[in-house]
Amino acid sequence: MSYIFRHPDIVAVRFGEHLLLTFVSLAIALAIAFPLGVLAARRPRAGAITLGILNVIYTIPSLALLGILVAIFGLGTPTAIVALVAYAQMILVRNVAEGLRGVSPAALDAADGLGFTPFGRLVRVEIPLALPAIIGGIRIATVSLIGIATVAAWIDAGGLGALVFEGLHQDDPDKIVAGSLAAVVLALVADAVLRAAERWTAQAALSEVEG
Repeated sequence: MSYIFRHPDIVAVRFGEHLLLTFVSLAIALAIAFPLGVLAARRPRAGAITLGILNVIYTIPSLALLGILVAIFGLGTPTAIVALVAYAQMILVRNVAEGLRGVSPAALDAADGLGFTPFGRLVRVEIPLALPAIIGGIRIATVSLIGIATVAAWIDAGGLGALVFEGLHQDDPDKIVAGSLAAVVLALVADAVLRAAERWTAQAALSEVEG
């Protein structure tokens, strides 16, 4: 704990690296997962195959996957991002698909009655009503990525995990505690913020349905 007070500049740099690594990976993962989730919701057979593949990837131990990717891409942050994006897919795709499937048929019929195109219905009706489930997936994925990003320091990706691994190598418990505690705080803050967003969107969706 004392390491944080003795070296706040180092902890701040590692914290920033961890934040950047996590949220860049999350943004890329969302860009990939959203269309896959829509496909899974629209075509159950294709969705089952997609989620099956993603589930297999998700069950691979993080160190094993990082080791495989290092052999292909080498050490560094880009390799860590590939791993984090891969891990986030199962959670994000599943929640996007479940959210879209959970939209009430009455809301879909009303949208069709108003003459919405399939894309217009998706953007203006389905996504807003599915948003609580989607944000729920983002919340779970974010917390998971913060944890896995800590392990990614093993392949020179930086972040708070670098403090943990340095502490292990140097037999410095203070450094280990500093890196671990900062990662826990980041995960708790991210979870609280996204949980609040999830509740707010759920209330907004309920008001929309009742209205």
